[in-house]
Amino acid sequence: MTNLTVVKTVTSERSRVVPRRHSVFTAVDFERDGKQIGTFNIPQSPHDDAWGSVQVPLAVVKNGVGPTILIEAGNHGDEYEGPIALGELLRDIDPADISGRIIAIPAINVRAVEAGTRTSPVDGLNFNRTFPGDFNGTLTNQISAYVHDCLFPISDYFLDLHSGGSSLMILPSAIIEPSPTPDGHKRNIKATLAFGAPTVVMVDNLGETRTSTASANLQGLIVIGSEMAGGGLVSPDALAICRRGIRNVLKHAGILKGELDTPANANARVLKVPGAEGYIMSDEDGVFEPISELGATVKKGDIAGRIHFLRTPQREPVVLTHPIDGTVFAKRWPGRVRPGNCCFVLANEYPEAFADEGGPDDS
Repeated sequence: MTNLTVVKTVTSERSRVVPRRHSVFTAVDFERDGKQIGTFNIPQSPHDDAWGSVQVPLAVVKNGVGPTILIEAGNHGDEYEGPIALGELLRDIDPADISGRIIAIPAINVRAVEAGTRTSPVDGLNFNRTFPGDFNGTLTNQISAYVHDCLFPISDYFLDLHSGGSSLMILPSAIIEPSPTPDGHKRNIKATLAFGAPTVVMVDNLGETRTSTASANLQGLIVIGSEMAGGGLVSPDALAICRRGIRNVLKHAGILKGELDTPANANARVLKVPGAEGYIMSDEDGVFEPISELGATVKKGDIAGRIHFLRTPQREPVVLTHPIDGTVFAKRWPGRVRPGNCCFVLANEYPEAFADEGGPDDS
């Protein structure tokens, strides 16, 4: 168990985390105006470096007084649009054009980013299942503990940039992260609609509490997610959506000057993954043949795909059918499957996103 103290503040609804004792250090000054690009450093002692540290890229762009946004990419090391777009922003942005502070971590799961893998090659952990982290744990746990204890408490907004990685293709989407409070949920919806993606999907990860977004929600931040294509590839179309979306969220927060760049197809589809019934999992060890296309509208009982058995050609393939009506939000990319692999994710309409306080344009 981690020794974590959470204190409820008197002046706001946000819970203030009292940072646990740790040895993470950085030369970046979070209170200094201007642009700084450096690292935060986590002491490690592997075989070949007795007193070394793992350096995680960290940037702070600050100008005067205003909100703070934490933008994270590289949560999984095989998801590329977010790190590319965030790196471009850091190179291009002029501190004079903002009011407030941007804290950016473009390769948060740094060893996984270097390896191009979803999980860290150091400890095998999925960074996005380690919150609130543990400063006495492995490298991945220490990184998430630093974000949870030291960066979330000084931030007002959290933008978490993802794609489907090597195992999924996903509709390029902005993701509504459910908040534990009604007011927080409304704020999350408005900020996510401001991103301006053609598809918006509410995803609760089946109630998972160990993700970075769930952790930020519990601390009262305004939280926005994204899923930009996948397959371990870089999609030019998704990258363009991501570039524009980051700047739109900054403008929505009042940090970046200028009007939102809202394309005609922004928020054209607003969907919700309904829960476990929206997932189609493999029960077999074989080769997956997807039949339904990404973005297709499907009906309950429609054929979704088949699983083939190459070493037993006399065996008929297992047919996967859609369990509900909906839209194909994600589908598996590799052909090889084993029991428990996710083959499809379905979503259906979420009109409630527009129902609160006069709709998405009401701020």
